[in-house]
Amino acid sequence: MRRLLLALLIGLLGFPSAVMADTETAVFAGGCFWCLEHDLEDLPGVVEATSGYSGGHVDSPTYRQVSAETTGHQEVVEVRFDPAEISYGTLLRSYWRNVDPLDGDGQFCDRGDSYRPVIFTADAAQAREVEASAQAAARELGLPRSSLKVELRDAARFWRAEDYHQNYAELNELKYNFYRFSCGRDRRLDAVWGASARRGDEWSDASETSQNP
Repeated sequence: MRRLLLALLIGLLGFPSAVMADTETAVFAGGCFWCLEHDLEDLPGVVEATSGYSGGHVDSPTYRQVSAETTGHQEVVEVRFDPAEISYGTLLRSYWRNVDPLDGDGQFCDRGDSYRPVIFTADAAQAREVEASAQAAARELGLPRSSLKVELRDAARFWRAEDYHQNYAELNELKYNFYRFSCGRDRRLDAVWGASARRGDEWSDASETSQNP
């Protein structure tokens, strides 16, 4: 909803496109893109979160193709953010704590390559920050870095998903909430991350956490 209001405001007031020029982009795969979009789009400093596909070999993929596991694409969310309001590192912490980093074969009830967790990095600076965040996440969980199954990859072309997938959690609240509960997403997040689940707070080390993945 916020992104719709922002676009409307820009149109009404005639703001030039340069107003949006200082934003940066992050691309994350973390299971169902409805959920990840919902979890990231309202963070302060996030301008827009868009569901889509990336990482595969098929141009203009459809949901049917991706979910059939024939394209190599993952369901992803492209996050456009203002680095003056939210750092990439803070966004990464929110990402990690909204996925199960110990599961590389899918996420929660969704299995298969298209649901694998992946962080797509735009450049060397993002890649360095992602690796540092992975090491911090492992320390917080009290596990070796090798236990984390989130893949780190160079960015690939992002393909926007069909319109009915966009802002799904808000436009289809009952269906979304039923799906999320049935899939066990929040139960597993709580089991893995404990009190830090779904939060972008600073990393803590293993001695300060009590969760048992």
